[in-house]
Amino acid sequence: MATIADQVISALTLSGVRRVYGLPGDSLNGFTDAIRRSGELTWQHVRHEETAAFAAAADAALTGQLAVCAGSCGPGNLHLINGLFDAQRSRVPVLAIAAHIPRTEIGSEYFQETHPQDLFRECSVYCELVSTPEMAPRILEMAMRAAVEDNGVAVVVIPGEIFLQRAGETGWATCPVRPTRSIVRPDDESVRRAADILNAAERVTILGGAGVAGSHDALIEVASTLQAPIVHALRGKEFIEYDNPFDVGMTGLLGFASGYKAIKEADTLLMLGTDFPYQQFYPEGATVIQVEIRGRNLGRRTPIDLACAAASPTPWPRCSHSCGPRPTATTWIDR
Repeated sequence: MATIADQVISALTLSGVRRVYGLPGDSLNGFTDAIRRSGELTWQHVRHEETAAFAAAADAALTGQLAVCAGSCGPGNLHLINGLFDAQRSRVPVLAIAAHIPRTEIGSEYFQETHPQDLFRECSVYCELVSTPEMAPRILEMAMRAAVEDNGVAVVVIPGEIFLQRAGETGWATCPVRPTRSIVRPDDESVRRAADILNAAERVTILGGAGVAGSHDALIEVASTLQAPIVHALRGKEFIEYDNPFDVGMTGLLGFASGYKAIKEADTLLMLGTDFPYQQFYPEGATVIQVEIRGRNLGRRTPIDLACAAASPTPWPRCSHSCGPRPTATTWIDR
């Protein structure tokens, strides 16, 4: 029978993972030795675990695929926390393997004892302790699934001795864990209401964020129809600014006067794929339409008039086709 570490390596490889970022430590020995034997994963050695977590976050952001980092018990995995917060807030899929002290010593104030499930709860979408070898494949699969579906951090806490124990094969972690592909759009009534609001507006501004990734052409089509300036939030910069005649810069603490003015003077704000956090940069008294894939984010930064849960801005070319010419639009975009 294979060791639990071997099963973890197999599951990661099957799901497309090719490297693990980390720093070796005694409680990780079973895991790192399994990587050495496998010949399928590479161990990307760093000099500090914080760097491992930041490297995994960057890997996930650049590739769009699940990235993995690892830390030994106590201070080893605790050092991951800054990079994991970065990954969680940037909404990229990262799996952190946090080695732990021996199971029989948990709760005894053992050397370097911490409680990783509590430490990482705020910076993860999933965090669980593997208490027995039999639990490991199922918890690993649930963790990877949570990371790729919620675009966040999943933490699997594994006592060091469990890596070395053997367990029979199960149906868990034997198939690739890949993100599902779905089309999410508002209903026709919501699209019609949005078109009515935009038709009645004189000064429409679009505020876009990272949620418009992969929809650059659709975004330009919407802006062209509405003759609306596009302001981008920081995380939307790489997806919005290039080849964009409607872009007027960024807003926020690091923004520009042009972006600030375009939002503050708008009578209608169309928010696409952004959870822009700074309330003081939103317009006062404007009509606001927010399109966001995560329903819980709707209306939590500024009061909104129409909420649409959708993958931005996929439905909005269809909405803009229902919008007629607005006499003041050209004057507004020229400003």
